[in-house]
Amino acid sequence: MKHTRRSFLATSALASVSAVSASKVIGANDRIRIGMIGMGGRGSGSARWFSKLEGVEIAAVCDADQKQIDRAKKQYPDAKGVQDLRKVIEDPDIDAVVISTANHWHVLASIWACQAGKDVYVEKPISHNIWEGRKLVEAARKYNRIVQGGTQQRSDELQDRIKAFLDSGKLGKIKYVRCNRYGMRDSIGKRDTPLPLPDSVDYDLWLGPAQDLPLYREKLHYDWHWDWNLGNGELGNWGPHIIDDLRNVVFRDQLKYPKRVIAGGGRLGWNDAGTTPNTHFVYMDCGDIPVIMDVHNLPRAKGVKGGDIYKRRRTGSFLIIECENGYYAGGRGGGRAYDLEGNQIEKFRGDGGGAHAQNFIDAMRSRKREELKAEIEDIHLSSAWCHLGNISYRLGAPYEREAAEAQVDFTGWKEVIEDFHAHLQANEIDPGNENVRLGAMLEIDAENETFVGSTATTPALNLLTRDYRRGYEVPSKV
Repeated sequence: MKHTRRSFLATSALASVSAVSASKVIGANDRIRIGMIGMGGRGSGSARWFSKLEGVEIAAVCDADQKQIDRAKKQYPDAKGVQDLRKVIEDPDIDAVVISTANHWHVLASIWACQAGKDVYVEKPISHNIWEGRKLVEAARKYNRIVQGGTQQRSDELQDRIKAFLDSGKLGKIKYVRCNRYGMRDSIGKRDTPLPLPDSVDYDLWLGPAQDLPLYREKLHYDWHWDWNLGNGELGNWGPHIIDDLRNVVFRDQLKYPKRVIAGGGRLGWNDAGTTPNTHFVYMDCGDIPVIMDVHNLPRAKGVKGGDIYKRRRTGSFLIIECENGYYAGGRGGGRAYDLEGNQIEKFRGDGGGAHAQNFIDAMRSRKREELKAEIEDIHLSSAWCHLGNISYRLGAPYEREAAEAQVDFTGWKEVIEDFHAHLQANEIDPGNENVRLGAMLEIDAENETFVGSTATTPALNLLTRDYRRGYEVPSKV
């Protein structure tokens, strides 16, 4: 893989901006001017959060699609409307940027912002791959920037209360954890000819670091999630929220990486242009507390519509912590603890992390990154766990149930496979379908963020990073 240092910071103009911005100290009464980069659904939602904070101004709205800018300007008429994110980053009047682009832009835009002396709030997954996520952490440290990840539930005090309850011993020792994301989605279609690009889009800017490949889906926006070139599938979309809960509540960020990871699944039932799986299961060897994960976009049964989605094993809760004397089951904003007979013994309520944007602003003012609830290194790791599951899947071979069950001697893993087959049967999908895969068992070198042993193959190592388009390379040295 070739990396060249083509960061636009090399220009004298931006270097000058960096020196000015980095020396600026924001006082308690100073107005913080935010540049919003990416004005789709997530970016628009984040803009609403920040615009409601005292002492904060939405100073610029930026998107490669002029239509997105025009829509945002109706909400924020005093903000600058900018199509090129570099102009927002180099603007000396901007104090921080909120990056809500497609995943493939997250790291490069964030690194450029750090180099320009800006603080950064970047959406999850904070990276498109593990290597570049580490580069962002390095940039945040080198330029001494406040960098927050967009896993807002970190700012919900609920997580501390759940952790304290688990530590109290009322449920006994944790046996294993099950993470779930069950959410129906529709096919993204499959065109016979490449998608015509809207005149309102600067496609070179929209692509940025990604490869220029023809698109055969029906929509440019959002459905990039299901294309490996641009997104990270549902495991990379919802997974960072759920894995971040796991790392925070169960491991309290003490476990850097699992020892081993294996995944299986497939893109099934749709025959569309997507390349990421819509039904996915993962095992993470975390020592004394093994972790299993289900991520499914298909319905409970073929033809079912609406909210009646696939649910098994302790309902559709995000996080299910199985213990000696009972279990905890919950999601964003709340959860319940039960004894072994299923009787509720504790109820937990939160707000889902409504103070997350304020936490970022407070840390900008104090200049203390330890005050961040979702400091960039923690969210890099939570994103990377999801990337590992995707890498295993992408290295997969044709699925065989006996081979899958033999990989892990663990009751939870057997349950996941049993559920997977039940789910396929309900959707009238043959598990012998050529699109069903069982991935490689990856052995993780946590300190060096790489693979070891027999799975440290060239294909596996290549998936730790990517090829970047000329002119938009993530720099090896930040």
